[in-house]
Amino acid sequence: MRLLSTRSGQVARSPVHHPLFARYYARISVGAESRLGMAAIRERLLAGMAGRVIEIGAGNGLNFRHYPGTVAEVVAIEPEPLLRQMALESALRAEVPVDVVPGAAEALPVKSEAFDAAVLSLVLCSVRDVARTLGEVRRVLRPGGEVRFFEHGRGGGRLMTVTQQALDRTLWPVLNGGCHLSREPVAALRAAGFRLGPHRRVLLPEKGPTLPTSYCALGVAWRPDEPEAR
Repeated sequence: MRLLSTRSGQVARSPVHHPLFARYYARISVGAESRLGMAAIRERLLAGMAGRVIEIGAGNGLNFRHYPGTVAEVVAIEPEPLLRQMALESALRAEVPVDVVPGAAEALPVKSEAFDAAVLSLVLCSVRDVARTLGEVRRVLRPGGEVRFFEHGRGGGRLMTVTQQALDRTLWPVLNGGCHLSREPVAALRAAGFRLGPHRRVLLPEKGPTLPTSYCALGVAWRPDEPEAR
């Protein structure tokens, strides 16, 4: 797959194409920065990062302005063309170098063990194959590399869980760019062999009605120190 660079302005064709959802997501995500406190969450998610970073599912690039100056480079993967174009525009305003790249999370178009850290921000809900995606994250991280994650998933009591599962089986993924509500990102990271560090439950919104999308996890994990088998 041909790479897309913020310097070249090239556009590649993508198998992921959700133009209506992309416009809707771009609008609500900007509003959520202050309304739901997402800007503060992004600051906590990315604080203290350093070296080469790969961000998977960069969306419209709202994380970019929160990367600290200790980050040498960000390679941002985004398969949806409209969101990728918005991410390109965000990258031009970032204070660290950002390359925006087309590609699927299940087959990242980068070399193995090339990154010090990976960022997963509201992306595991919508990838086609969570296990394969996390296998790719392990592949591209150096031994001991870290994963910063902020993901939503299953939560609440039995009634909420049943509601999430019912929505996943019907119209929710179709209307929301492939998003699933009842996945379990922390358990998936553990199953993929990552060593979990500090993480905590975040409820969005913190006050007001609890929604099927409200149950989030914010934390860090590490790839094991040993090299991947060749």
